[in-house]
Amino acid sequence: MKIVVTGTRGIPDIQGGIETHCQELYPRLANLGFDITLIRRSCFVKGKKTESEYKGVKLVNLFTLRIKTIETIIHTFLSVIWAKIHQADILHIHAIGPALFIPLAKLLGLKVVFTHHGPDYDRAKWGPFAKSVLKMGEKFGSKNADQVIVISEVIRKILEEKHSRYDTNLIFNGFSLPVFDNGTDYIESLGLTSRRYVFTLGRFVEEKGFDLLIKAFKKTNDANYQLVIAGDADHETSYSSKLKKMALSENVILTGFVRGKKLSQLFNHAALFVLPSYHEGLPISLLEAMSYNLPVLVSDIPANKQVNLPFERYFITGDEISLKTKLKNMLSTDYEDVEYDLSVYNWDVIAQQTADVYNKILKTTKS
Repeated sequence: MKIVVTGTRGIPDIQGGIETHCQELYPRLANLGFDITLIRRSCFVKGKKTESEYKGVKLVNLFTLRIKTIETIIHTFLSVIWAKIHQADILHIHAIGPALFIPLAKLLGLKVVFTHHGPDYDRAKWGPFAKSVLKMGEKFGSKNADQVIVISEVIRKILEEKHSRYDTNLIFNGFSLPVFDNGTDYIESLGLTSRRYVFTLGRFVEEKGFDLLIKAFKKTNDANYQLVIAGDADHETSYSSKLKKMALSENVILTGFVRGKKLSQLFNHAALFVLPSYHEGLPISLLEAMSYNLPVLVSDIPANKQVNLPFERYFITGDEISLKTKLKNMLSTDYEDVEYDLSVYNWDVIAQQTADVYNKILKTTKS
C-alpha cells in the first residue's frame, strides 16, 4: 500500500511536535510493509536535500516559501497534486491547516487520512483571518476525510461537538525511548551541574509560555538552580526576539534546537521539567520528560491533564504566582525519580494502530 504523507515540515531532526511524531511513526510503518513517501518543505531541509530516504521512508522535497502565512498553503496544494500524479493509495494529512485541501484531494479521487493534532486556531500567533482559515481546515478535514485520527480525548470531543464526527480513531502521541547516560560533557559545556537546573523545550511562540516561566523562576530567588530552555523560533518574530533578550538579561541558558545525545543529557540530569503552555495537543516533550522519570510541573490545560498527574504537579495556566509557588515547593525538596505508566504512549503500539486505520480504508475500497 502506497502512503503519501504531508502536513509536516519534514524529517529527520527538524524542530516541531508533528515532525517528531512523523519521525517516530513512519519508519515503524515502513517496517510493517507500507510504502511510505513523506513530502518535506524544501526551505526546511537545507543541507539535507540530497537525502532520499530515512529508515525506510522515502523523502521528497517540494517547493514552498518560508513565510508564515502561506508556507503551508503552497506546500500542501503541491503535495496533493504530487500524491495524485504518483497514484497514492492513501494521502495522510497532518494538522488542521493542511486539512484545508482535503476536499481537493477527495475531488481528485484520493483516499485521505487526517490526523488532528490540536486546535491551532487557539495559538496566539494567528490573527482573526488566519484563525478562521484554520477553523475551516478543521471543518473540511472532519467532514471529508475517509478516516480521522485524534491524538487526545479533548480533540475527539471537539470534533463530536463541533462537526458531528463520531467515528474518529483515538491514537495517542508517543515518546522516544529514553537513553540513560551518565555523561555530562554537554551540560558542563553549558555551565550546568547535574540536578541543579530546571528544564523545558519547545518552539519560541507565545502559547509555550516561556516568558511566564522566566518571570516565575526569577521570583523564586533560588540561586541553587539555573533555568534552561531548549528550542528556537521557526520564523523570527517580535515575541521570539523579546524572549531571547529576556532570557539573556536573566541569565537563562538557551541551547537552541538540540536532539540526540545533547537532548538526552539535558533530560538525564535535570532536576525538574516544566511545561507552562497555554495550548497543546498532547505534548511529546512532556511524555519524553516522564520517560526519563523526571519530576514534572505543567499548566492545567486539558491536554496536560490527560496524563493524569497528581494535583500538585499542575499550576494555574498563565498564573505567575501559581507557577512560582509550585516551583519553590518542588525545588525545596531533594530530587527523586518518578515512575509513570506510559504503556499507552508506545510508538510500536501507535504504529500498529495507524496501520489498522490504513487497512480499514483498504477493506472499504475493496468492498
